[in-house]
Amino acid sequence: MAYISKRGKKWAYKVYAGKNPITGKDNTPISKSGFRTKKDAQLAAALVERQFHNKEYIQPSKVTFNILCDDWEKHYVSSMGAKESSLRARKKALKHIRNEFGDNPIQKISKKDYQDTIDKLAKKYSVNYVSSIHSSANMVFSYAKENKLIKDIPTNEIKLPKKKKTVADLEKGDSIKEKFLEKEELEEFLTETKNEGLEGDLLTFTLLAYTGLRVGETVALKWSDIDFDNQTLTVYRTYYNPTNNKIKYTLQTPKTETSHRTITIDKLVIDLLQLHKKEQDKIKNDNAPFYNDNDFIFATNEGYPKTIKAISIRLQRLLKKTKIKKDITPHSFRHTHTSLLIEANVHIKEIQERLGHSDINTTMDIYAHMTKNLKKEASNKFSDLMKDLSKNLIESKHEQKHEQE
Repeated sequence: MAYISKRGKKWAYKVYAGKNPITGKDNTPISKSGFRTKKDAQLAAALVERQFHNKEYIQPSKVTFNILCDDWEKHYVSSMGAKESSLRARKKALKHIRNEFGDNPIQKISKKDYQDTIDKLAKKYSVNYVSSIHSSANMVFSYAKENKLIKDIPTNEIKLPKKKKTVADLEKGDSIKEKFLEKEELEEFLTETKNEGLEGDLLTFTLLAYTGLRVGETVALKWSDIDFDNQTLTVYRTYYNPTNNKIKYTLQTPKTETSHRTITIDKLVIDLLQLHKKEQDKIKNDNAPFYNDNDFIFATNEGYPKTIKAISIRLQRLLKKTKIKKDITPHSFRHTHTSLLIEANVHIKEIQERLGHSDINTTMDIYAHMTKNLKKEASNKFSDLMKDLSKNLIESKHEQKHEQE
């Protein structure tokens, strides 16, 4: 039973809060004062008692959003097994929410406060980035709810901004085709790379286009990952180096569970790998005193894995020698591989497995684009096949109309 008392002209309550499971002593009672009438205090006390017995009661807390974030980040790494790269991305996203609510007690952050913040961020950043910020904040508030620090999650049922198409977007049309190279464009690029590229360039971009590997997976490849006899390649790790310091890199497990995979590779890639190995062995011998041999395929003259930035720079320099005007990155070759598989009539499920995709949204976007092209091509082929009949039909129609006149 709650204890109701009068303090001056106001009323207060005290509610039994159970025993401490460690000491066996009574916990400090739950109390609140400032009620205008005894009835108000009794109703409030009854609500607290019901919440307490249903294990729904949330103890008042002054924990701030900054403190909560710090605690969640430790949990994210230790309990959820997040990678350093994932934590870095989450911390970057959460910085925007910290700027708004950092020193605010989390129990005082309302849904409206949070929605206003999202609306404000939407005016400054892209739809995808705001979505990433919201996803990170939601993880933090959900963690608070799990630990009974808050009753309601302010990030629930929030309206995220939707990208509005501009006139330029409409004039540009379907932008998905800008994410990858068409077959003819890939041929142009690889031919230019063969003629004008540096040592290793042709293998790098051919392997990216012919396997669909992520660039981090490619840089982390070792010779032991290649089975020359069976013409397969296995992805065991990915490369992480946010500072682009060639020495200060880390090797991490692949992005998702499905990213650890073994795929069959084309004979061309096998041939290029064998040629590259001979060239690399010569470099090893020439630089033997200071070559750090860790078995990397795409290595510098000192044996360290090439940085992703270095590959990006080579890509841009080679692109300038072509007529290609698309904003292509190393990741674009992954989308290029997807488009080529679709064009070769490979089933979408097989494509997903080959790419190690857990989320196939981009794959489906490219699939939709490619199938639209194939449908158009089928229609054109049908028109060519039937052009004589079509011509006869339209001519007969004109003749009939002429006779009627």
